[in-house]
Amino acid sequence: MKNLIAILFVGMISLGSFAQEKVAKIEFKTDVIDYGTIEKGADGVRTFEFTNTGNAPLIISSVKSTCGCTVPKKPKGPIMPGEKGEIEVKYDTNRVNPIRKTITVISNAETPTIALKIKGLVVDPNKTSVLEQRSKSVIEQ
Repeated sequence: MKNLIAILFVGMISLGSFAQEKVAKIEFKTDVIDYGTIEKGADGVRTFEFTNTGNAPLIISSVKSTCGCTVPKKPKGPIMPGEKGEIEVKYDTNRVNPIRKTITVISNAETPTIALKIKGLVVDPNKTSVLEQRSKSVIEQ
């Protein structure tokens, strides 16, 4: 009886190891892109790079931004295990303001929803701040 139980136990363990489910895994090089301080009208395109570290094809079904000033572009086809992919993000740099936006990626990966972030500051080189104007007028006097 003990031998039968031992054989069944070993059989269950080996069966479990063969029945592992294939799953896609998405691993980003970074989940935050810092634009730094850029000028109004500068190139607003940046790229999030990732790798499918799983053992099944990765399919990105949706990539959405928190506002219309940020336009993300998802890969068209599946990313096979071990392959790299990119999500391109274009920020409208004609808006002079701090940049704090979130891009939501939805896929068939083990972690199906991932939040990516962009940050930075867009400045207009033709305009000076109130403090700069004031210090110039003090110096000129």
